[in-house]
Amino acid sequence: MLAISRYGARVIPNTQQIIAGCRGRGELVRGPHIAAFERALAEYLGAGRAVTASYGRMAFYYILKALDLPPRSEVIFPALTFWVVPEIARAAGLKPVFADIDPQTFNIDPGAFARAITPQTRAVVPTHLYGLPCDMDAVLDVARRHGLVIIEDCAHALGARYRGQPVGTFGDASFFSFQLLKPLNSYGGGAAFTGNPALAERVARLAAAEPWPSAKRVERRLLMGRLQRVLMGPKVFTFTAFPILWAASFFKARPDVYLWEPIRPLLTLPDRYTERYSNVQAAIALESLKRLDQWTAATQAHARIVDEALGELPGVARPNEPPGHAHVYYQYCVYVQDRDTLVRRCIRRGVDIETLHADLCSSLELFKAGDRAAPGAEKASRAVQLPIYSGLTDEQVRSMAARVRRALGHHGAGGDGSRP
Repeated sequence: MLAISRYGARVIPNTQQIIAGCRGRGELVRGPHIAAFERALAEYLGAGRAVTASYGRMAFYYILKALDLPPRSEVIFPALTFWVVPEIARAAGLKPVFADIDPQTFNIDPGAFARAITPQTRAVVPTHLYGLPCDMDAVLDVARRHGLVIIEDCAHALGARYRGQPVGTFGDASFFSFQLLKPLNSYGGGAAFTGNPALAERVARLAAAEPWPSAKRVERRLLMGRLQRVLMGPKVFTFTAFPILWAASFFKARPDVYLWEPIRPLLTLPDRYTERYSNVQAAIALESLKRLDQWTAATQAHARIVDEALGELPGVARPNEPPGHAHVYYQYCVYVQDRDTLVRRCIRRGVDIETLHADLCSSLELFKAGDRAAPGAEKASRAVQLPIYSGLTDEQVRSMAARVRRALGHHGAGGDGSRP
């Protein structure tokens, strides 16, 4: 029985040929693919301009700096999001404020967003968490009534659509991540997108002012990415990382926490942040973009398989996909009655599942958010994420779902299975 990792990267089969071609032409760092990918991404999203960056978080940073908001302006974030995004706002001289989420969708609650607005609020960052679009009609309504800038966080959601329109095209600007595990993988990097030509030009100038990375740094990034994706494959994962996780499950230990990026202040940005996106990464991204919809369809089909496998189990609430929201399932999130027991029982059956892929930012000491309650986010932080990524075969997903089902049955989940 092969073990299944919680993570899987989307990889084009000709990656090494693309790298070798760029290397042979002396175009690992600089070259024509950067502009070509920016045009292709903008065309995929619709009318507007895309600007690449070293990270998705840096694309967000450039957007904030280009907007030239007054110092200490408040920017509203969902209470459940990746900690680095509000911390980047703080690094840009702004104040993060957190609004609760809807625990059914994991996205910002428009009512909580409205209640969080003060005279100092200038912007909101709706995060399409786990690949499900936010309720953008409601978000737009609140933001427009208060004259707020909307910056969509699409790090999990490239390819998702709201009422037929791509996420990232509703607000004033948006940003995307191309890290190893994201919907589009170019071994790091990100992009800003906006339909405002003046804002796009300011963002582009900020990105272009950064230094180029060294060829050595780019080569190392590609090598590390290749090693990581190989280690996540079922055949390698079964005999490397999995035995450690299996043994740890008997001691209620969490060795996976050492893989997470440490939560820390970013008032001084690391050197690797402040550099430009490389040509070879753009060449990989350009080719990957052609396959994005195919990968998304495969992941959505896997979600349907798991939906069917878990649909009748008591005490289990599957992901919510409201009408008009096209979920891309960066993570497939379920609620169960006993999360920690399920995690241990799954790992002993060869399935590595995630317990918290985002951070409960409203409770982090980093932000000193005070006593602002976020019960929806607190509930959502107890969900688990099951592996359904496109790199798995349908048969592997069926096997995974059957093992999860047995794990749930083994510890006797009860209840009515209703959504929170």
